[in-house]
Order: sequence, then structure tokens, then C-alpha cells
Amino acid sequence: MGQPLETDYLVVGAGATGMAFADALLDHEDVHVTLVDRRDAPGGHWRDAYPFVRLHQASSFYGVASTSLDGGVQTSGPEAGLHVRATGAEVCAYYDRVLTERFVASGRVTFLGGHDAADDGTLVERATGAVRPVRVRRRVVDARYLAPTIPALTPPPFVVDEQVRCVPVGELPTVADDAGSFVVVGSGKTATDAVVWLLERGTHPDQITWVRPRDPWMLDRAVVQPDAAVFRTMVAELLEAAAEAPTVDAFFTRLEDVGVMLRLDPGVRPTMARVPTLARWELELLRSVEQVVRRGHLRRVSPGVLHLDAGDAAVPRDAVVVHCAAEGLRVRPVVPIWSPGRIVVQPVRAGFPCFGAALIGHVEATRGDRSDAGLNALCPSTGYFSTPREWVAGQAAGALSTAAFMADHDLARWSHGTTLNPSRISPEDRERPEVRAVQDRLRAATEPGVRGLLRLAA
Repeated sequence: MGQPLETDYLVVGAGATGMAFADALLDHEDVHVTLVDRRDAPGGHWRDAYPFVRLHQASSFYGVASTSLDGGVQTSGPEAGLHVRATGAEVCAYYDRVLTERFVASGRVTFLGGHDAADDGTLVERATGAVRPVRVRRRVVDARYLAPTIPALTPPPFVVDEQVRCVPVGELPTVADDAGSFVVVGSGKTATDAVVWLLERGTHPDQITWVRPRDPWMLDRAVVQPDAAVFRTMVAELLEAAAEAPTVDAFFTRLEDVGVMLRLDPGVRPTMARVPTLARWELELLRSVEQVVRRGHLRRVSPGVLHLDAGDAAVPRDAVVVHCAAEGLRVRPVVPIWSPGRIVVQPVRAGFPCFGAALIGHVEATRGDRSDAGLNALCPSTGYFSTPREWVAGQAAGALSTAAFMADHDLARWSHGTTLNPSRISPEDRERPEVRAVQDRLRAATEPGVRGLLRLAA
């Protein structure tokens, strides 16, 4: 046993949500925080991500509340006019700066990289196995409950015969020059990134076979921007569609018709709705791949043959299989955020996990006189989603949760003051005619829209 460690808060997980929680907590309370992660540096899954990864949303929605990651508006390229999306390397460098210049420099944060937190309340150094007991004066904060699983750390969910070359997506750049063809396995953002990367480097679409067990719905990136009028117009479209749509399918079709939702194949009804953002230029590239295999999940890869739930599919014998089929953001049961001596960090609105984690940190620091039940009522948890109906349910839960915390004057003021909040309205925004107009539209749409979301989710 090493020397015991005493701390006010033990935050387990130095990824995006653990960092956002700790940052907001430090802003309002003179407490000591011990931040523990099994990796040697902060940033969570970004430390293991594929080299061509970047945020799918505007950078200003990501990171910690005290230190903006915003890179401004792009002035060139296919996304000119949209806000910058940081690369994986930029995200990691940002978290390094936050840890060093804000957390450690404050004298109130101890970072223990390369450690696991055991169930008995001790810390275990991964390299040596050394055990160190911890006395936590206030709460243990679980920032790993919804931590994503990624291909770099997860084996393929299918059998790969010995003669087949299969690589996780992170190794794609190391094999791309020597490969004649590719089999990309996965339906989500990682797979779309892999296909876009291959096409942009000059790979012919016919050299790519895309195994898509489910087709996804995605948000048009142009409508999810850190601009009060743009983002709130998207929300108004969503609520108006929910109020009128008779079914979940009709709801998504209407959102597609008004330019909010995108799908890869206009002739295929998506059954997946994790709903990352996608740009129109990316959609055009992705649609150029015509060899799409939709025969259920891939179970085994043999030389020249894919064995799937609904039958086999032929591919070139020397094709490189690209594993993009990890779960990603995990869909787990929603649990209370606050319980005696414990916090489980979860979203408090649909999506935007950094905002949710920062809000939880702010509430913990400023509402210490409330019971756990009172805190959970003020800031209800919501979960992630996978299917269209789950996405609708997530929007309904997020709307109710947002109504709860925005009814508190201080939380509303704080929320409008951080760029992590996609719905923020700055004082300058309130004078803009287009913002005033969409605010009127939202006032009319909110009540029937939320009722519609609850009806569709049920």
C-alpha cells in the first residue's frame, strides 16, 4: 500500500466529460480534485483515435467551459462559412493545456495518469500494480459510465480467417498505399470518416465495399452551428415536425424535407439514429460508393467471401478489411446523476456531453444545500440512443430536462454564458431580428412539439 491520498472529489476518467465536470467545479468551489485515468494523459478516447479523426460538430461545442476550443469560421474549403472542427491532435493538445495551465497550475488538482480505480476505493498503478488507498471527503465522480468503445481498443465483432488482412481504422493509412481494394465494416461516423478519407486520397469508389448493417440518419452540419438563429431554427423545425407527424418515420422524413436530416441512400429507410453531423460535400462523396452490402451483421470474413446474417457476399480475395464496427457511444440505462457520495456523469439534454458535464459540475458546486433528489430533479439525466424511436425519446427527455434547469435563473444565466451550450443566446443575439423571429416561432412550437415527441416516443 502506498501513502493514502485525501481529496474532496475523485473524478474517474479524464476524457471530455471528466475534464468538463472538474473545470466547472473548480470555478465555484475551493476544493481539491483528484483526476484519475488509465491513460497517461487527458483526453480519453481521443488519445487512441484514428489519425484523420476530427470533431463532427463545431469546436466551440466541445471541451471545458472556462477555455474555449473555438477556432472561428472557416474561410475556405468545402465547409467555408461553417465553424472550424478541431482535429484529433488539436483536441489532445487542448486538453494538455487545460490540465497544465488551468488544473495543475491552480494547485487544487492532482492528476494520476496510468491508474485504475478499483471498486474498493483504491487506486492501482497500471505499470507496477502498486496500490494506493484514497479517502474521498465528498464524492466519487464516475465519468466513464458512457465512455465510448472504439476500434483501436476493441477486437472486431466478427471472425477473421488467418489469410485475411483486417486492420482497425486507425491503421488504415499504413496499409492504404499497398491495398488494391477495401471492405469498410460499420454504419456510423467512424465508417463514414474512413470512406471519405479513402475517396479524398484518390481511391476509386469501385475499390470500396461498404458493409452497412443499418443505414443511419445524420444531421446536416450546416444547421448545427454556434449561431443562435441557425441552431434555434433547427430546433423549431424539429418541434414543428414532432407536433404534426403521425409516425416516427414521417417525423424523420419531414426533417429530411426541410433540410435538417440526411441519409446516405434516398431509397433506403434508415434504422439507425445516433445522428452525428455530416456535410453535404461528404454526403456526395459517400453516395459515390455503390458496392454497399446490406445483409445484416458481418459474422466471418474468409478470403474473397463475407459471411453475413442474410447470406454471403463476394469481395476481392486480397481486400483489406477495415474494422469500424465498435459500439462507439454506449447506450446504457439512465441512472440518477446524484446519489450518496457519488455522481454518475451523463447528458442532461439530447447530445452535447461536454455541456452536460459542465452543467453538472456547476450544479454540484453551487447547489450544495440541496438533497440528491433535489439535484436530480433540477438536472435530470438523459441517455444516448441508437434507433430512430430512441432518438425521438432522447429529444423528449432532453427537452424536459432543459426546461427543468433553465427554469432556474442562475443556471439559465450560466448556460447562456458558455459556448458549450448550443442553445445559448448572448446579449448581442437578443438584438438580432432573426433571433427574435425564431424565438417567437419557438414559443409557439415548444408545447405541442414536446407533446408530439412524447407521443412518438411512446
